[in-house]
Amino acid sequence: MTPHLFVDISSHGLGHLAQTAPILNELFSRLPELRLTVRSGLPQAKLRERISGELTHLEGRSDFGYVMHDAIRIDHAATALAYRAQHADWAHAVAAEAALLATLAPDLVLSDVAYLPLAGAAQAGIPALSMCSLNWADLFAHFFGNEAWAAPIHRQMLAAYRSAECFLRLTPAMAMEALPRRRAIAPVAALGRRIALRERLGYAADDKIVLVAFGGFDTDLAAEHWPRSAGLRWLIPQSWPLARDDMSAFEALDLPFTDLLHSVDAVLTKPGYGTFTEAACNGTPVLYLRRDDWPEQDCLIDWLKLNARCVEIGKDELTSGQLQSALAALWQQSSPPAPLADGAAEAAALLVTYLERADRRRLSA
Repeated sequence: MTPHLFVDISSHGLGHLAQTAPILNELFSRLPELRLTVRSGLPQAKLRERISGELTHLEGRSDFGYVMHDAIRIDHAATALAYRAQHADWAHAVAAEAALLATLAPDLVLSDVAYLPLAGAAQAGIPALSMCSLNWADLFAHFFGNEAWAAPIHRQMLAAYRSAECFLRLTPAMAMEALPRRRAIAPVAALGRRIALRERLGYAADDKIVLVAFGGFDTDLAAEHWPRSAGLRWLIPQSWPLARDDMSAFEALDLPFTDLLHSVDAVLTKPGYGTFTEAACNGTPVLYLRRDDWPEQDCLIDWLKLNARCVEIGKDELTSGQLQSALAALWQQSSPPAPLADGAAEAAALLVTYLERADRRRLSA
């Protein structure tokens, strides 16, 4: 019988898709007949850019993560209101989720990293796994743990995560000590091909190209005021309405993101699992700006320092565009060995085991 996997991918940025897609692609190589249903608030086209196998897309989102002002600043007040609204009738939300999953009848549920699908799967009697470098319960406790209204919500979040048969804790990741069924997995990252970008863009052979990528969040970096620097070129989001001959929209190149990342001389970004691990595994130097009070970032930065060339910059450097010194220091560093992206194979093997177990249960029922 054809195995059916239901996957819920958070649309809080693009990092959750970057984590999940390599695992699903590896799973398709092992189970070509896999029936895959994906629920995500990300556009279907974005999902298909990363996921190589056939999928059924359910539009919608079962988590919101955090309400953001931009890529690095959280709207704490709006986030608190959103969590209180989501948990105002938690029992009804879980029952509705269980009914949906019972109708879809998957053999296994995989969530990165929403907890409602886990609670719904438990109520529907469907085995479930979760995976990520973070979980919303730990972040909720960090930001709202001292609020008088927060304890019942945190208990519901933890109960949902703990109902999963396993939490795949991707390397690098937060400690997640509150989740006893966690299992460490090697880094998960897609590997790109080297593209002749200079020839494609008409740049000189010795030009340096820096990709600006903040994980799918619009971030106004006032790049129109950045000074020009001889031999330095920027690949920027097309949402920036800039007309400068040293800046090009990377979407117009119509290339996979990992091919771009593998082909540039550096990436300018914020701490995030997808970009950090893909940059390190593809050997791309990283210039990064810390996020405002984001507890996941310390483990990501510590790992990046060991596995890639990287330099931290400050907000003033970024908004003024005075990045030449930081880039020069970045390019002077020696390159460590690229880490192996073995996590997708590890996770896919585990998913096969759980799907086979579900099939045996079905046959013996």
